[in-house]
Amino acid sequence: MKSSSFSPPPVALMERILRIQKWYFSPVLHGAENVDAQRPALFVGNHGLYGLIDSPLFVLELYRQTGVFPRALGDRLHFDVPGWGKLLTRWGAVEGTPANCTQLMESGQHVLVFPGGAREVAMRKDEIHKLVWKQRTGFARMAIQHGYDIIPFASAGCDMTYKILYDSQDFKRSRLGKWLLKRKPVDNLLRDGDTFMPLSRGLGPTLLPKPEPLWFQIGKPIPTTDYAGREGDKNACWDLRDKVSASIESMLADLEEQRAGARRRGVRKWLLK
Repeated sequence: MKSSSFSPPPVALMERILRIQKWYFSPVLHGAENVDAQRPALFVGNHGLYGLIDSPLFVLELYRQTGVFPRALGDRLHFDVPGWGKLLTRWGAVEGTPANCTQLMESGQHVLVFPGGAREVAMRKDEIHKLVWKQRTGFARMAIQHGYDIIPFASAGCDMTYKILYDSQDFKRSRLGKWLLKRKPVDNLLRDGDTFMPLSRGLGPTLLPKPEPLWFQIGKPIPTTDYAGREGDKNACWDLRDKVSASIESMLADLEEQRAGARRRGVRKWLLK
C-alpha cells in the first residue's frame, strides 16, 4: 500500500455519484465542529446492516462539512472479492492490517475504522444499533502507539432499512447450516457462521431498502495522551476501548430519542429533520 499516492476525489464528484442515495435517505450529520481537519484522528463508529448504505453517505457528509476524507480500514473479505476490492482501493480504502494502519498514521492521514467489521455488518435480529466488537482492541492499540485522538461517531437508521427475516443464528441452527459449517472451506469463509449475511426484505416484499432517514453524530475527540507508551498494555487498550464504545452507545441512544420525536411530529417533518 502506498498511502502517499492517494488523492481524495472532489466533493462534487462524490455528490454526483451518491445523489440518488442522498435524495432517498436524506442523511444529516451533527457534530462536525468536533473535527479538526488539521489534526489527524482515528474515526471509530458502529457499522450498519450490510455496510453499504451508511458508510459512503457518512464519509460524504464528513468530507463536505469538514474537508476531511478519511482512509477507511476494511475487512479483508472486501478485498478478496474480484472487482469490489479494487473499487474500494480506488476510493481510498485499505485492508485493515496493523501495517497498513501504521503507514497511514505515520503519513499523518485521517483514518476510519469499524471495529465490528464483517461480524457487525452480518447483523442479527436483536442487534439493531448495537456494537458487536467481540474482543477487538486493535484500534485502541494503534491510536495509542501513534498518539492519535479517537473521534467516535454514531450512525442511526441504516439498521432499519431492512427487516431481517433469517440471520446467522437461524443458519447455524438449521440442518443445512450445520452440514455446511462442517466443511472447512465454508467454515473458514463464514467464520463459524459469524459472517453469514442475513436474509431480509425492504420496502414491502421487495429488496429495495426502506427510505429511512440516516442520522449521524460525531462525538468529542478522545485523546490518547494519558495512555502514551502503553500500547502493549491490555488493560490500557480495554480502558480506551470502553471509553469509545460508551460514547458511541450514548450517541446512538440520543439519536434514537431524537428520531422518535421526529416521527411523532409527522412524516413530512420527519423526512425534513
